[in-house]
Amino acid sequence: MISTTPLPADLDGIATPALLVELPRMERNIATMAEAYAAARVTLRPHVKTSKCWEVARRQLAAGAVGFTCSTPEEVDWLLGQGVPDLLWAHVPIGPAKVAFAVDAVARAERAGQRLAVALDSVAAGRPLSEAALRAGIRVPVVLEVNTGHGRAGAEPGAVPERAGELAALPGLSLCGVFTHEGHLSRYVGDRPGLERAGLGAGNLLAALADSLRADGHTMDIVSVGSTPGATSAPFAEGVTEARPGTYVYFDANQIRLGSAVLDQCALTVLGRVVSTERPGVVVTDVGIKAMSSDAIAAAGSVGLVCDVDGLPLADVEFGDANEEHGFLTGPGTAALKVGDLVRIVPNHACGTTNMFGTLHAVADGTVLERWPISARH
Repeated sequence: MISTTPLPADLDGIATPALLVELPRMERNIATMAEAYAAARVTLRPHVKTSKCWEVARRQLAAGAVGFTCSTPEEVDWLLGQGVPDLLWAHVPIGPAKVAFAVDAVARAERAGQRLAVALDSVAAGRPLSEAALRAGIRVPVVLEVNTGHGRAGAEPGAVPERAGELAALPGLSLCGVFTHEGHLSRYVGDRPGLERAGLGAGNLLAALADSLRADGHTMDIVSVGSTPGATSAPFAEGVTEARPGTYVYFDANQIRLGSAVLDQCALTVLGRVVSTERPGVVVTDVGIKAMSSDAIAAAGSVGLVCDVDGLPLADVEFGDANEEHGFLTGPGTAALKVGDLVRIVPNHACGTTNMFGTLHAVADGTVLERWPISARH
């Protein structure tokens, strides 16, 4: 629901649950990451799924981002329409509908003077794209996804030379680089030095593979790593050309647990209210999984980090359970909460939470300054 409260407004006038972004924190996060990569001469291509918001994205572009990484056709279509010059669709297009979309989107980008590269990790995925590109009379720039430890999609390192050769031989495709998502770094909770070593290892592995492919005659303009936990390590491996962090723009409770951020860097919260205190030992809020998403609850042991209306942690309050429309707070600290009180909750995963809302409220010092639409929800 989009509030009709006139702006500026204080938080008490906002219908809950509502998604808030602390504007000064977000802008500081954007500037800090952009400055670090500019100094290292590493291209920044943020993952847009974290915000899905043009007001956020345009600030990232203004700070120096070359373009964006997309997950879905909706994101690609939206950002092409916004005139973003350089996009990577980092999700292998499988099935006739996605293949047709990929070819059409690449053709539209070329006509508009933009660029869209498409992820592939196998010949089985590449062949339909090749055939569709030939029928359309275009060449699709493709980037080979490599598994550097996450174990999701991506060619295994030992198979990369063969896979690159196979994809480069397919007509209608132009192999232009390699990329990876070092998502396995999320396993290093409580071991930041180990996380940093693993991140640098992923970057070094990808860069070494790119060097070997160049020696085989392949174009490797893009050597791309991507994650917020690895943002301080993988992109700084010699030979890496670009980084694709996403969550850094907001940070979240998972990034706090991993040592990638502290609470004062977390810009995204869900605003909720206490709606019932009738059950002994339990405070019920209007913030359930339709607001927070259920992403990472099992791993984190909580639905999110509970703070007061000023964004300070509520001591001895746990958010351990939720259903669709309600959240259940427990712990000794809940004794101070009463019906109607506002709480702010830092989500476990900012990306999943963003996707639950259609509007983002930009706030500073407890005042709502603007309301921004969230686009390309999926």
